[in-house]
Amino acid sequence: MKRRYLRYDGAIMMSRTQITLDAETQRRAKQRASDMGVSLAEYVRRLVTRDLGASKSVVNPAAVFDLGASGGSDIARDKRAMIGEAFGSPRQKPHRRRG
Repeated sequence: MKRRYLRYDGAIMMSRTQITLDAETQRRAKQRASDMGVSLAEYVRRLVTRDLGASKSVVNPAAVFDLGASGGSDIARDKRAMIGEAFGSPRQKPHRRRG
């Protein structure tokens, strides 16, 4: 059985909702949730999400451009010099843990 895990980040705000189920429906729903290894609340969330269809957020790819100034560097032209500078710079030896 393939499980999909939902991830929540800071942008998702949850709200509390109360529902009423007859005893038999609640028992069966709890058993199904238990069989899936999730809480009753997560089971209901998944059912509602599946019924409504997942909301698709539109992301503008331009959002990743023009985030900072390059300072006039040209990586394509200067990459060998930049790599040489990085490897030629003095490095500190890593500190060893004393235990």
